[in-house]
Amino acid sequence: MFIPISQPSITQKEIDYVTDAVTSTWISSLGKYIDRFEAEFADFCGTRYAICVSNGTVAIQLALTANGIGEGDEVIMPNLSFIATANATLHCGATPIFADIDAHNLCIDPNDIERLITSKTKAIMPVHLYGHPAQMDKILEIANKHGLWVIEDAAEAHGATVHSKRVGSWGNCATFSFYGNKNLTTGEGGMITTDDEDFYNRCLYLRDHAMSKEKRYWHTAPGFNFRMTNIQAAIGCAQLERVNDFMSKRQTIFKWYDQYLGAIEGISLNKTASWATNAYWLICLENKNWKIEDRDHFMVELKKRGVDSRPFFYPMFQMPYINEEVNTPVTDALYRQGINLPTYFDLEEEQVKFICSVLKQLLNA
Repeated sequence: MFIPISQPSITQKEIDYVTDAVTSTWISSLGKYIDRFEAEFADFCGTRYAICVSNGTVAIQLALTANGIGEGDEVIMPNLSFIATANATLHCGATPIFADIDAHNLCIDPNDIERLITSKTKAIMPVHLYGHPAQMDKILEIANKHGLWVIEDAAEAHGATVHSKRVGSWGNCATFSFYGNKNLTTGEGGMITTDDEDFYNRCLYLRDHAMSKEKRYWHTAPGFNFRMTNIQAAIGCAQLERVNDFMSKRQTIFKWYDQYLGAIEGISLNKTASWATNAYWLICLENKNWKIEDRDHFMVELKKRGVDSRPFFYPMFQMPYINEEVNTPVTDALYRQGINLPTYFDLEEEQVKFICSVLKQLLNA
């Protein structure tokens, strides 16, 4: 038996919707499932609009571009995130500026943002890391004070809430990923959500090669081909019908880990703030005594025993093409001490019990 870190949940519903999309012959970027997925996902997040795109990374790039962010501009983001957050910013010609994280929730620390704001700052991009939302009310206060855009990177947090309001509906806009390991998937794919009608229309325009609405095949700007296919959207519609079950199961999975792992000195699982609902994209295990080599050896030993895992993301400033000096001591300490454990809808209680027994054996607990 080998337990993977993640796997999608595909049922007959997804197969039926995809079959319907294929047999309709609407298999590219037009079709009934595109419109339906956008409308239903906007409703899920509590926004007026949603725009399907081909993946979560281009969702960020399109959101930045449609907001007019480019060469010479700066975007503040947490140092701990998947690299797409920084890469999409760089592809726009803008500069990522790295803030430290909150040790409790692993998201951007609002108290570290203001020191980084300059005359070049145009946006703050909080990342709802591993399913826990950033403290959006405080971030919005800072943004409003300085006249900055807020773009939520919600790729990992479908359904998470801040003060009972879902992520995706807090900032000027938000971006999501539907990669195969996400809480809700379309295989590949992404989404932008917003309440801003002008911004929504700019995204639609730029997403499809910036084609004029008045003159077909007349392009008035260097747009993109960032479209989602009707086949992908069909999967998304089926997944949205199951989203409440997805969210509930991840809450249960965390409870299983918490129950069977128990209290071990120096070890902690995902922490959730009192003001938040955690979407638990991945279960996080932190060991305050680990160095990188300890962590990496631990993952090797887990794999030998049939349990997959993955390390926390590396701080983005360390990437060789970024390689900046930044002051983020919490990030620098915590990324070395964390791994992610198997987390997916079809994971069973007995499997979690087995994983925890292996963990306790390796931790000598």
